[in-house]
Amino acid sequence: MDFLGIIQILDSSLRLATPLLLACLAGLFSERAGIFDIGLEGKMLASAFMSAAVASFTGDVWLGLLAGIVASMALALIHGVASITFRGNQLISGVAINFLASGLTVVIGEAWFSLGGRTPQLEGRARFQEITLPFADSLRDIPFLGPIYADLLSGHSILVYAALALVPLSWWVLFRTRFGLRLRAVGENPAAVDTSGVSVVGLRYAAVMICGVLCGVAGAYLATALSAGFVKEMSAGRGFIALAALIFAKWRPWYALGATLLFGLLEALGNRFQSLDLLGIPIPTQFMQALPYILTVVILAGFVGKAIPPRAGGEPYVKER
Repeated sequence: MDFLGIIQILDSSLRLATPLLLACLAGLFSERAGIFDIGLEGKMLASAFMSAAVASFTGDVWLGLLAGIVASMALALIHGVASITFRGNQLISGVAINFLASGLTVVIGEAWFSLGGRTPQLEGRARFQEITLPFADSLRDIPFLGPIYADLLSGHSILVYAALALVPLSWWVLFRTRFGLRLRAVGENPAAVDTSGVSVVGLRYAAVMICGVLCGVAGAYLATALSAGFVKEMSAGRGFIALAALIFAKWRPWYALGATLLFGLLEALGNRFQSLDLLGIPIPTQFMQALPYILTVVILAGFVGKAIPPRAGGEPYVKER
């Protein structure tokens, strides 16, 4: 494979890793506050449908993005009420959200568009367009650095660059601000935070809603940037892969970037090499396409080292009287 072929695979990896990165950062905020959320998949799916539907109706992708975020935040609020206010089982609440989104997107999509749960094809201003960075065309012919800048870094939608910018921003918020300190403390020892006069419930709701916003952006990216409309179950397990990446990253933003890029690379390789021969043995296409999911199973099986979640994660907080 030549250098340009490697650049193309890396370019595809970055595009495919973007929704995983956004969902992984969403789970990071939620789980750092002690709220486990396996409903990332459902929130992404609901956002993907709503963003594509509104963009199709209005022809404005930004209204679609806003609608996707609102849909995701609505499901995040349901999860927050169930797991924070009513102290329900967080895992069951997340599973319920996934089932709810999976069913509603198809039913509403068929009712609105009569296309089998799909939305119409998005075109023009109803989709996020690729952005060419300054001087990309003129620098393309420079050996080595030119293709990296012009073909790898340039030519992505604004949501890709926003996702990359959110990594240092998330690190700064979590580890350099008072809000981040309190958020992490709520996930480790909520009783101590409550004793200091800070609302545990308020912080956990804030984390859950941040999770909803980021999942909303991830879902909107799937339907209005990576694809040109919504199709049934288009999140395709990315929410669960993001959770595996979060464990792999040990709940840290910079590690999350590396983990999701690895998943994106595996998916890009599976798409690029539909069939391979390894030492004369043909590798089935299905195996190449299943690489990200195989890595997910490996990570969840605990083969990547010890990952210690927040100590109060998954436990409802009951205020002492």
